[in-house]
This record gives sequence, structure tokens and C-alpha cells, in this order.
Amino acid sequence: MYHPIELDKVRNLRYGMRALSMAEDQMGKPIASLDLNNATIKEIAILIWCGLAHEDKELDVNKVMDLIDEYSDLPTVMETVGKALTEAFAGKNQKNGQKVARK
Repeated sequence: MYHPIELDKVRNLRYGMRALSMAEDQMGKPIASLDLNNATIKEIAILIWCGLAHEDKELDVNKVMDLIDEYSDLPTVMETVGKALTEAFAGKNQKNGQKVARK
């Protein structure tokens, strides 16, 4: 699922397996061990970049930092990132907090 985020334009965060694996490679640690409350600014930028890379191959970590500084703010962006990550780990088959069996 995509999570819109307003920067220079509406961009869409997406945390599928590829984006999460990319984040792990860039940070050098498992994504599950990342504590967003204690993450470094660079880790946060890496996470956002990985969530946006699917739609813009020209982005990099520094460009993401510039976009946030110019068009948004860290608390606003982090709220969307938190929701997107929660959904990525909860799975698509959730309804009202409970797993829904696949048919």
C-alpha cells in the first residue's frame, strides 16, 4: 500500500520487502531493530529514501533531506513513515486489528 506524503509534489511511501531490504543494507542492521524514537537523522533519511525509491530512481539520501527541509518538517514526515511501517509489518490482511484468513 502507498502512503502519500507532500514534499515538492505528492510522493508515495511504500515499504515492501525490496524497500525494507534496501534500508537494512544501507543502515547495516535489521529493520526490526530500528527504534524510530532513537534513530539518527541519517537513518530516518535512509528509511524515507528507501520508501520513495520505487517511484523516483534519481532520489538519494541527501535529496530526501533537502526535500524535507524545504517542503515539510520531520514530525509530519515521521508520522506518515510510522503509519507506513506499521502497515508493512502488520500485513495487508488486517481488519480492525485482527488477521483475516486468506481464501
